[in-house]
Amino acid sequence: MRRPTAPAGAPAASATAAGPARAAVPGPSVTSKGTTELDPRAVYFVSYDGLVNNNSFQKNGLLTHEGHQYAAWYTASRDAVVARRALGSATWSTVTLPHRLKADDSHNVISMGVSAADGRLHLNMDSHSDGFFYVKSAAGLLDDPAGTAWTPSVFGAVRTTLDGLALTPQFTYPQFVATPEGRLQLSYRAGISGNGRNALAEYDGARWTALGEWTSATGTYTGEHGSSTARNMYLHGIDYDTRGRLHALFTWREQNAAVMRSGGGIANHDTGYVWSDDRGRTWRNDAGTVVGTTGGPDKVCAGDGGLVVDPLGPDHSLMNQESQATDSAGRPHAVISYVPGRFGRCTTDYVADRTAHGRAFHLRKTASGGWRKTEIPVPLASSQRTRLVLDRYDNAYAVLPYGRIAAASQASGYTDWRLLYDGGGLNAFGEVVIDETRVRADNVLSFLYQEKSAGTTPSALHVADFALPA
Repeated sequence: MRRPTAPAGAPAASATAAGPARAAVPGPSVTSKGTTELDPRAVYFVSYDGLVNNNSFQKNGLLTHEGHQYAAWYTASRDAVVARRALGSATWSTVTLPHRLKADDSHNVISMGVSAADGRLHLNMDSHSDGFFYVKSAAGLLDDPAGTAWTPSVFGAVRTTLDGLALTPQFTYPQFVATPEGRLQLSYRAGISGNGRNALAEYDGARWTALGEWTSATGTYTGEHGSSTARNMYLHGIDYDTRGRLHALFTWREQNAAVMRSGGGIANHDTGYVWSDDRGRTWRNDAGTVVGTTGGPDKVCAGDGGLVVDPLGPDHSLMNQESQATDSAGRPHAVISYVPGRFGRCTTDYVADRTAHGRAFHLRKTASGGWRKTEIPVPLASSQRTRLVLDRYDNAYAVLPYGRIAAASQASGYTDWRLLYDGGGLNAFGEVVIDETRVRADNVLSFLYQEKSAGTTPSALHVADFALPA
């Protein structure tokens, strides 16, 4: 079994007569800090080739705030639970919420968010193109975790609105994102796969407000094989950088399978990019041109110019909702994955073909303003998604299916990708859920994973921790 390896950075500079040496910036490295068990018997069923407790697009199924880490999942009895621990502790304290998973659907994840304005933990759960369930904690719970009892009484009633604000009867993919001034936004899709719109709501510490939809499903896309007149934008993420800019990388999925050579693929195409400097009210393309306004008549659509930063047709089983991050200079990065053309002109079975030939790619905006894509030289051996993390030195880590970790150094221009950890001993099912916030808190990469099982036999749920360069 391959273990975590040493850093891949350049050797330290030596002192010269001109003056003392400056320490070299470390390259990427991971050092295992062990694993903890959340649940010995978490619910297990395979749906849409994934598990409901570890679909990697959860934002956030695992998060860190004020020295404590929080996790959410469904137990074997289908109860929704939320747990916390002090960073470094092996012991989790669990609260069972008054809600049970309603369907065997891996889309119906639990997502968590923090509103710093009032110290509340928010959870949105159990939806796939239908209604959601929402609960929030008492004010101040997250500000004083050591002095606040972790009991069911600190959570309010489970509701089917955001404190009375109804959004859409076709709700999917909740993603919480904290604004720089401490508000909390909720990104979601209204509509269905292939015919949906992205929208935002915002919590200011007192009430929720619907900001509205910002993408359109309309317009005509014409490819090599046919046309489609409806689609939806799948986000690879939605994140603020350290300077307050909101970034979103994405792919389009067409409703009409006629755009593909084979109906066994996925009708996803192209990687696009938009950004906002006014908290998601106005959206601009890569060149800075306004292409949509949230809640307004002009929304981001497939016909807008300047959106595509990495073109790819719909015959390669490009994955949706993969991963993104922003570096210390505010530049966006993403991991995307598909079957490269060297393995054939088109995919005919996206699960089998991605498992046999799928590759992940690191896509990033460069300092000169262009975009560069680098293949990560580790076969996916899975149909599932990869997660991206950047450390404090902007080294990049791709957490591949089964908990494998590959990395590349910022110093190399991200050309030296290699496998640092092979996931040995985890027995992970596939995708993992990353704690996007902990890296900033204490230079630790944490991810939640579930052990492989069979049928509907429950299996253990864990969190693995790896120290990154300090």
